[in-house]
Amino acid sequence: MILITGAAGFIAARLAQHLHLNTSSDLLLVDDFIARPDKQVSWAWSLDNPRVTRLQRQDLWTALPNYSIEAVFHLGARTDTTLFDKAIFDDLNIGYSKRLWTYCAEQQIPFYYASSAATYGNGEKGYDDYTLPAELRPLNPYGDSKNDFDAWVLTQVTTPPNWAGFKFFNVYGYGESHKGRMASVVWHAYNSIKQKGSMQLFKSHRPDFADGAQSRDFVSVTDVVNILTWFYSNRPQSSIYNLGTGQARPFLDLTRAVFAALQIPENISFIDTPLDIRDTYQYFTEARLHKLRSVGYTANFLSLEQGVLEYVSLLQSH
Repeated sequence: MILITGAAGFIAARLAQHLHLNTSSDLLLVDDFIARPDKQVSWAWSLDNPRVTRLQRQDLWTALPNYSIEAVFHLGARTDTTLFDKAIFDDLNIGYSKRLWTYCAEQQIPFYYASSAATYGNGEKGYDDYTLPAELRPLNPYGDSKNDFDAWVLTQVTTPPNWAGFKFFNVYGYGESHKGRMASVVWHAYNSIKQKGSMQLFKSHRPDFADGAQSRDFVSVTDVVNILTWFYSNRPQSSIYNLGTGQARPFLDLTRAVFAALQIPENISFIDTPLDIRDTYQYFTEARLHKLRSVGYTANFLSLEQGVLEYVSLLQSH
């Protein structure tokens, strides 16, 4: 049985469906399934499925000894980069993660968890996954919580038999509609263009970036799921890995790709970046993939245009 936390969320829900279709393993899905009924679309496929068991997050620890777990994907976390309540991140992103790691180390269960590219802060140290957490300066409590857990992991003497942390860059794809403001720009662009025929992007507030030239390493959830599954099957060297495409692309390119996928003429304007995120806004991210490639992952990534077209096609067919 494979345990997946955050299973009502975006990436974990897609991973669960993929593992269900492509492995013979039963699944133990863990999340707060009650509090967010809007997420049910992500896990409705598992209802009355004999190979799937769902557990409320707070019930995991008492129920865990009743299951034979072959691997853990710990993808549950509080991911709101605009939230500044450190206690919430300490509880959900650090304390819960340490407890699950410790269980996997004691029981010798492979453990794969979500870190984040937010650990890199403004990128002053680059985006190299060989950089130690102590050298990084995240820009918000969410990034701090992920970096703090990475740092703790690297100090542990007793570890799971195989483990990996994944610094997710800007993941987009079908199944993220419940994320609201934190959903990808692809999702927001799709809805804006469908409803109004136009899209607004943030102005640049730095002289070295033109409006719309702010760039991210946008990675399709399809590629993310493929990599997570590859780690489960191949058990490469335990470490913390970047998970992006290795190529930064401007928000302007992304928005143009959505217009093209919808076959609607471009109509793009610019607005000021909101004050509550302006000082911590990243202008450039790009994953260095040498470590991922060095352990044998050789598959190509979807281009931004391919990934957006796949995503828009799925949105239009549902």
